[in-house]
Amino acid sequence: MTQQAQKPTKEFRAGTIKAAVWKEQREEAGRATVRYSVKIEKRYFDEASKEWRNTDYFFANDLPRLRLVAEQAFEFIVLRAGDEDL
Repeated sequence: MTQQAQKPTKEFRAGTIKAAVWKEQREEAGRATVRYSVKIEKRYFDEASKEWRNTDYFFANDLPRLRLVAEQAFEFIVLRAGDEDL
């Protein structure tokens, strides 16, 4: 199953910027491990198509919000490090 078919483990939002945390359970050398990945994107309204879209391009004024959601995602993952293998 792909990440798009599954729901993220956790999401963090700041305005139009979103960080989605994905959890992947694997087996390596006969041992179960957990690995996380993060996808960060911005939502915007496309005037030409009159639809909401997502992008992974950011303007300079987006960076403080991007930093905030990235730090929240990082904290979420690190706080689970004691409970699970990364």
